[in-house]
Amino acid sequence: MTDAQPGRPTENAMRRALKRARDGVALDTAEAAVLLQARGEQLRDLSASAARVRDAGLEAAGRPGVITYSRKVFIPLTRLCRDRCHYCTFVTVPGKLRREGHGMYLSPDEVVEIARQGAALGCKEALFTLGDRPEDRWPEAREWLDAHGYDDTLAYVRAMAIRVLEETGLLPHLNPGVMSWTDLQRLKPVAPSLGMMLETTATRLWSEPGGPHHGSPDKEPAVRLRVLEDAGRSNVPFTTGVLIGIGESYEERADALFQLRRIQRQYQSIQEVIVQNFRAKPDTAMRAMPDAELEELAACIAVARHLLGPAARIQAPPNLVDAEYALIVGAGIDDWGGVSPLTPDHVNPERPWPHIDQLAERTRESGFELRERLTVYPEFIARGEPWLDPRLLPHVRALADPETGLAREDALPEGLPWQEPDEGFTASGRTDLHRTIDTEGRTGDRRADFDAVYGDWEALREQAAPGMVPQRIDSDVREALAQAADDPTRLSDDQALALLHADGPALDALCGIADDLRRATVGDEVTYIVTRNINFTNVCYTGCRFCAFAQRRTDADAYTLSLDQVADRAAQAWEVGATEVCMQGGIHPDLPGTAYFDIARAVKERVPGMHVHAFSPMEVVNGASRTGLSIRDWLTAAKEAGLDSIPGTAAEILDDEVRWVLTKGKLPAADWIEVVKTAHELGLRSSSTMMYGHVDQPRHWLGHFRTLAAIQQETGGFTEFVTLPFIHTNAPVYLAGIARPGPTTRDNRAVTAMARVLLHPHITNIQTSWVKLGAEGAAEMLRSGANDLGGTLMEETISRMAGSRYGSYRSIEDLRAIATLAGRPAKPRTTLYGEVPAERVAAAEASDGHLPELLPLAD
Repeated sequence: MTDAQPGRPTENAMRRALKRARDGVALDTAEAAVLLQARGEQLRDLSASAARVRDAGLEAAGRPGVITYSRKVFIPLTRLCRDRCHYCTFVTVPGKLRREGHGMYLSPDEVVEIARQGAALGCKEALFTLGDRPEDRWPEAREWLDAHGYDDTLAYVRAMAIRVLEETGLLPHLNPGVMSWTDLQRLKPVAPSLGMMLETTATRLWSEPGGPHHGSPDKEPAVRLRVLEDAGRSNVPFTTGVLIGIGESYEERADALFQLRRIQRQYQSIQEVIVQNFRAKPDTAMRAMPDAELEELAACIAVARHLLGPAARIQAPPNLVDAEYALIVGAGIDDWGGVSPLTPDHVNPERPWPHIDQLAERTRESGFELRERLTVYPEFIARGEPWLDPRLLPHVRALADPETGLAREDALPEGLPWQEPDEGFTASGRTDLHRTIDTEGRTGDRRADFDAVYGDWEALREQAAPGMVPQRIDSDVREALAQAADDPTRLSDDQALALLHADGPALDALCGIADDLRRATVGDEVTYIVTRNINFTNVCYTGCRFCAFAQRRTDADAYTLSLDQVADRAAQAWEVGATEVCMQGGIHPDLPGTAYFDIARAVKERVPGMHVHAFSPMEVVNGASRTGLSIRDWLTAAKEAGLDSIPGTAAEILDDEVRWVLTKGKLPAADWIEVVKTAHELGLRSSSTMMYGHVDQPRHWLGHFRTLAAIQQETGGFTEFVTLPFIHTNAPVYLAGIARPGPTTRDNRAVTAMARVLLHPHITNIQTSWVKLGAEGAAEMLRSGANDLGGTLMEETISRMAGSRYGSYRSIEDLRAIATLAGRPAKPRTTLYGEVPAERVAAAEASDGHLPELLPLAD
């Protein structure tokens, strides 16, 4: 829109910006806004330099002189939407659908029939396009989903994607609008790529009445940017782009491109950027708006190419360029997007697709060869794990050229089963790591893909810096101590922060108050549990930057246990007096979502009396996503299989500012909270944890404590709070120079004491970690408010892989000795802090001190 633009840039400003573009110098937002206004000879200059950048990228990608496209069918799953975009003709209303004889959604048979017709014509992509969450606005949509047995629209999307894969072999590309992190986990296993246009970052176009996105909750720029970030965290090959000419200024247009560059730099997950020009349509609120001119489109493509660089794949829809193919190719695109020989462009129905032969000829006239690609780009096929779910690999490989990753143009899609890989639970790799980590150590201090798997370290360093700035504390520590001693439940946030920063005599006083509170609440006995840790695999591609445990399947230290090995270890633990096995593992891409049920069932079948304490909230979400079940239904099934309680790990710090520095792909704080609340509602109790001493500050600890206390007040499901000091030695985020080298002794004492104070009276058991702190350190925490030492463990690989120096096993006598150091008696407990049966106590006492000999399992 011209009315939103300031005056034309000066000749000097344009000349300077063009020179910087020619010279390959980094552009800022102001210079990009200037270049977006290049026209005529200035545009030819800009396009020439952009084309050189594009050509260098194609050369590096191994396909010089090639422009790609995807042969697709368009599946408009539903035209209902909860948004009200003022330029959209795709969306309609229930009454109109009924009058035209259509259902609220395409039926499964209609979906498959469109896909079959496309497959017969050589299409390889099934583009699912639909409105955002129509059931939230239209009762008719909700009624249709209920009648057909789907919880929500995305459940139907997932089901139809699977049918298309199995019955036609077409590869789904899903455009369902705004998706949460959990939604992305649900959909990633059924589609090689997903997408959502950013469109614009101009918030005023959404927030101000009369704006094109006003009244559309899913068009808030911050929400859409979060989707792109979550897709990156989830290793989803993602398509996005900008829509130009809807009222944004040139500066706002430039900002959208810079935001895409930021996200791509951080996650390397954007597989293509679409630059699309607004076209006014009749019967819309914006029907009188002038179209974005083609030179304006070309300028935006060229600026996008300069900002996003040679490796970016930049696309312009060929049916919106009015046959000005040479202008668009010259501006720096390397892809024409999806072109259908069967279905119309349902978003722009007035503009038919060009015939593919015609598109090839016009591309050839510009000096390029047109080649077919798949919906997922060759670069992501080459990357393999974790970008493509193993259940999709057979479908992708059937259609991809093994050398180029482009489409095999002679291949006709055929339906293939969408199923878990055959490997399942097959023992592999270094299955004796639980023993040899203490004798031989790890093979190296980092994974071979250290520089790629965790995202861009430099971008992360910039992201982490603001959160690591200490906060000035003005509250009176003496006043805060007095309040903590009198009534800790009335501590204000300012007072709590003052105490979390306490040092010297003030810290001593705080620990004394916490110790008194501990004594009054749970008495003097130090509790412990005879338990065995079983980490059934360390193969994981989540990309947690604090984790030194996770390995690629090909790494020297990688392993996976068989179900028999898991059951054997549980049986051995029972023989030596254990009451619990604690089982957690990496997010292995080959393990089915039902694997967790199999693990719990295997233990219960072998040792019926063993308490199964297993599966972190991250594993719960992974299992639910891979099975297509809700969190509640998955937990219910896990409980039926033998799960008794869940560990409250994967919490780290329940503040996404910190989480997105610590981890690339782990679940957001809100999802962790949903999992533990749901587990508690189902009668599955959990521990709660906090890992601290990395890129966090006391204000983050306070927020974490407040969150846990609120959950406990609501559900009463937490059995304990476990302090987890960050082990830095082999942690990637430390090796990259971002994190601190773990918490100080002051930090450990303050966190333990304030856990007692701030969680009182809701969570009464505070556990310290001997495996992370050693005997002396754990005893000090027992004098600072803690009352529990955790377990004997028998094996422990997670902290040891990170560099903990305190071994993998403590005998009962060792744990009693730690309690004695603190001047206290010790007592065994169960997972739920109950009395241990006499038979279990006797078995544990009889075996105590001999566990390394009694647990020789090494294969």
